[in-house]
Amino acid sequence: MTNAPIIEMHGISKQFGQVHANDSVDFTLRRGEIHAIVGENGAGKSTLMKILYGLYQADAGEIFVNGNRVGISSPRHAMRLGLGMVQQHFTLIPVFTALQNIVLAKEPCKLGVILDYREAEEKITGLATQLGFDVPLNIPIESLPIGTQQHTEILKVLYHGADVLIMDEPTAVLAPQEIEGLFNCMRSLKSEGKSLIIITHKLDEVMAIADTVTVMRRGQAVNTCPITDTDPAMLAEMMLGEPVIPSTVAREQIEHTIPMLRIEGVTLSDSRNIERKQRWRKVLSNRETGKRRLNEVSLDVFPGEIVGIAGVEGNGQTELVEVLTGLRQIESGTLTLNGEGVAHIPADRHRHGISLNDRIDDNFIIGHHKVRRYCRKGILQRKSIQRSALNAMDKYQIRIGTVSDRIRVLSGGNQQKVVVARELEMRPDFIIAAHPTRGLDIHAAEFVHTRLIHARNRGKAVLLVSSELDELLHLSDRIAVMYDGKIVGIVKPTETNKQELGTLMLGLN
Repeated sequence: MTNAPIIEMHGISKQFGQVHANDSVDFTLRRGEIHAIVGENGAGKSTLMKILYGLYQADAGEIFVNGNRVGISSPRHAMRLGLGMVQQHFTLIPVFTALQNIVLAKEPCKLGVILDYREAEEKITGLATQLGFDVPLNIPIESLPIGTQQHTEILKVLYHGADVLIMDEPTAVLAPQEIEGLFNCMRSLKSEGKSLIIITHKLDEVMAIADTVTVMRRGQAVNTCPITDTDPAMLAEMMLGEPVIPSTVAREQIEHTIPMLRIEGVTLSDSRNIERKQRWRKVLSNRETGKRRLNEVSLDVFPGEIVGIAGVEGNGQTELVEVLTGLRQIESGTLTLNGEGVAHIPADRHRHGISLNDRIDDNFIIGHHKVRRYCRKGILQRKSIQRSALNAMDKYQIRIGTVSDRIRVLSGGNQQKVVVARELEMRPDFIIAAHPTRGLDIHAAEFVHTRLIHARNRGKAVLLVSSELDELLHLSDRIAVMYDGKIVGIVKPTETNKQELGTLMLGLN
């Protein structure tokens, strides 16, 4: 690895309303380097990288690429400079095939007008083989697992000529078995002279993959050092500005009586539109067409317990949540809920959790806007809404400018905390928490864990879907493992380990 910098950012500042997202930040990326950026939610990590990629424009500061000062006005401009970004929320078009998504805006043409995918397909297939990716290029993205969608995003930025890859929370949507594959890909790209920037909260992964780490806190870069000069405890202390003291919440023993939720023999087949099935019949495998997404699933969740759902992405966890929240109708079986009020913390906060263009305080009452304290005779009670929002923000440590700001100006982690606060503050009997700490820093994740345990101790029932085995082992009273639409095992955390869970998740039991 050479010491020559490929990216230099000096004095970068960016303000959203009253929030100083970046405050005179300096950042340097060197050739052939994997550089991690860590920090609490709202520390300014993603904002800094979105400025580098042209999604935001800095209020002050300078950017140099290969020693040349540049003003990056858009992602298209960034791509021309050799920069590519894989965002936390993928930017793929669901109905397009993987190949169409990869070549979008750089479509191969013959004679300048006739689309010719053959040459691009050969080039992309070779690139995928080199990286160890198995991406079926002619299948629509919406039919592919999350991990494969991420591989498609990486192939897309490389196909467009990126020498620098920016990856925002690259392991947030991956199962543990897929993370090492991603790391091998990153090491391979590094060996080819590519430079990588990863934004992450997972300090063990930083130690495993990064060469250099920059710590950000409240909009400023507080330290940059080689990974060999630090450790997870030091990084966590720099992120928070104080020593990390783990909190402990006693788990009360609660007698199981009648299940809060009973799922019996629930079956759900692939419910994609028949016309779309006909359209893709030639490219979908027999296994995929008409596949049972849920196959006679049975499970009880009792008051006063957290039941974890483990599984590699795409094995029925998403469909189970959609069935329980009314987004899909089952074909057979029964669902029985013995309680009032269901809270849903969705896996995708942008699609199902918040309204990005609406005010922060209005997002606090989504789904509860008809509650008497918020609405009387059809008129929203603005003062009451703002008061509740301010109380929740203080309780859940959500950093914002004002409650009248649009929620899109918040960091992803603070957006997630708004969703968690809204759902838990309504004191439901049954809580469906799908990846509730995805994208959250250590401190925020621990806070959410504490709130879920408190709810459990009050006799609430919690169904926790997570790809984080550490989270499942820490929070759950029981863990149900899903594979190929079935529950293949139910284990207690005290009687299992990651290896056994991984074996069940891969269907190898």
